[in-house]
Amino acid sequence: MSDATEDQAPPLPKLLREPGPVILIGMTAWLIATIVTLIAGTGGLTLQVCWWGLGVGVLGSMIVGAQLLGVRRGSKTAQQGLD
Repeated sequence: MSDATEDQAPPLPKLLREPGPVILIGMTAWLIATIVTLIAGTGGLTLQVCWWGLGVGVLGSMIVGAQLLGVRRGSKTAQQGLD
């Protein structure tokens, strides 16, 4: 029989585990898409999807910020693993 720890994958690097860079890259992509849509003048549903993408990025930033605040405050219900 093999040990259970041998079957586990190695941990991801810290950069890939942090939510901040992922949110910033996503928001940047949505911002570029919004600007391109405004310049192209397509508007309509495409522009609405771009605005919603930016809104989801802002919401994600707020959630991560609230969790970081909870970690710094020492809350027991805050997400673990955030520094």
